[in-house]
Amino acid sequence: MILSGKEIASRIGNDIIIDPYDKNKINPNSYNLSLHHELLVYDDLPLDMKKENKFKKLSIPQNGLLLEPNRLYLGRTTEYTETHNLVPMLEGRSSVGRLGLFIHVTAGFGDVGFKGFWALEIFCIQPIKIYSGVEVCQKYYHTIEGEFEEYSSGKYQNNNGIQPSLLYRDFKK
Repeated sequence: MILSGKEIASRIGNDIIIDPYDKNKINPNSYNLSLHHELLVYDDLPLDMKKENKFKKLSIPQNGLLLEPNRLYLGRTTEYTETHNLVPMLEGRSSVGRLGLFIHVTAGFGDVGFKGFWALEIFCIQPIKIYSGVEVCQKYYHTIEGEFEEYSSGKYQNNNGIQPSLLYRDFKK
């Protein structure tokens, strides 16, 4: 079951932590999150799953940043979030999608217990100018049934900013 906007609002500070929180970002069954001003792009192609791939940081200037098609930009939400006793999910806003901008390539599914900023895997199908602070995605919540353990992976839990893929660590086990 997906929580309604009113239920999301009632759980703020308990099962749901959003910082900063703005009651005006509540929708009928989701909460809007905004784009932070920093992005990462990978330097060397092709990428290798078994290696730590090099990247550089970009900053979105006040007058916007023009994104190139067929290039992956890693971003994050401005808002820090925690979710307890619920499964958090992330989707791009339809107004953003209608411009050909994808906010996540594949990682819209969150884990119960996740704490941190949401990674945004940004991709566009045509050139588009983006701006920081724009509400680009929405978070919604599913109830969870049965016993569970909260997410505790050291890879992405309690992140402080944008993180590139840490998949290469899986090969070192």
